[in-house]
Amino acid sequence: MSKEIKLPEIADNVTTAVVLEILVSKGDKVEADDILAEMESDKASFELPSEFAGVVKEIKVSEGDEVKVGQVMFVIDDEAAGSDDGGKEKKEAPEKKEEKAAPKDDSKDQKEEDTSEQEEKDSSEKKEKPQEKQPAASPSFVSEEPAKSASHVPASPAVRRLAREIGVDITQVKGSGPAERVTEEDVKAFVKELVQKKSAAGSGIADDFQLPDFSKYGEIRREKMDTIRKITAKAMSGSWQNIPHVFQFDKADVTELEKFRKDYSKYVEKKGAKLTVTAILLKLSAVALKTFPKFNASVDMNNEEIIYKDYVNIGVAVDTERGLIVPVIRDVDKKSITELSVELNELAEKARTKKIKPDELQGANFTISNLGGIGGTHFTPIVNRPAVAILGVSRSQMEPVWTDGEFKPRMMLPLSLSYDHRVIDGADGARFLRWLCEAMQNPLVTMF
Repeated sequence: MSKEIKLPEIADNVTTAVVLEILVSKGDKVEADDILAEMESDKASFELPSEFAGVVKEIKVSEGDEVKVGQVMFVIDDEAAGSDDGGKEKKEAPEKKEEKAAPKDDSKDQKEEDTSEQEEKDSSEKKEKPQEKQPAASPSFVSEEPAKSASHVPASPAVRRLAREIGVDITQVKGSGPAERVTEEDVKAFVKELVQKKSAAGSGIADDFQLPDFSKYGEIRREKMDTIRKITAKAMSGSWQNIPHVFQFDKADVTELEKFRKDYSKYVEKKGAKLTVTAILLKLSAVALKTFPKFNASVDMNNEEIIYKDYVNIGVAVDTERGLIVPVIRDVDKKSITELSVELNELAEKARTKKIKPDELQGANFTISNLGGIGGTHFTPIVNRPAVAILGVSRSQMEPVWTDGEFKPRMMLPLSLSYDHRVIDGADGARFLRWLCEAMQNPLVTMF
């Protein structure tokens, strides 16, 4: 019996993915959970597994294709894998194909004739109406026709991917190719026109600053941004342009917290993870978000509302070879520090080895970015929409602190809090960060 493998639901607001590599061939035998293809969406790269065992009967996509959620990608014959007559069936298959060859050829010939006639008709119309042929940079790319589905726009997968990556609605681009097919030049001309007009749509898509010719000063090289860098650039630009940032700084005395971490580190190691400051901060931040609900919210300016969330999902920035990845740990408030340590370790490893799933990067209410392992005293991270705050953690160091009439050596941890001033006022930010500092000074009191 033949069964279809379709592109599953990926993540919120993600409806397509691009086929990076097909890992099987027609006739290959596969087991359940064997990887059929590597995919890439706007959010992340991921693998497409087979849902059951069988033999690959059909491959309906090619590398580079843009595939919609629910679209059939593979057909698996689950009976062929367990059949003892598999060899006979394969030998008889060509005879069946030969019997049906004639009608298939007729259909193909008819399609070729229809295509040829259509091309001649298009060519004739172009000759009769030369004024309709416009250059790629023509200012008439914004269609005045009724809105149509992107799937009905004639364009190659590469052109669709280009439009999606730079934030262009391909239904608004008028094609200059045969039968109004949209080309790469059309998409670029559309963006250039928007930038020149300084329209709102163009402000977040491209930078109209004109770069000088660097090559006159010496040798240069150009490298295309990878998908993650493009997505990061676009997201951070949008956040910076639309969120009025405020930056708050403080230092936490983590002398006692370090003792607590070392005392319990062996216990957590037995569970297969490492007890880190980040894991402890996850638990403390969850309590802080419950205590200060404005930090566990999002802004809806279209309806002039603040959306408060009763769940606590926290993202943790992970440095990878491909760039910054932010896995999300869900329901942090309901998990122990040991559970958080194990999950944090697993997600970070997935992010570094390209095994992270798109839905594991979604839904963060708050983010922690810890650069203490690299160094630095303070930094100002950018809030990642739709969250309203992010915590930056720098390197702790021993400092003399005036306590009880004398200077004492204390381990001090610099913290940076960035937040959205549309929702959070300066006093709120100061209280939140001070609460977090005091919680780190007495972690056991706060968590229990």
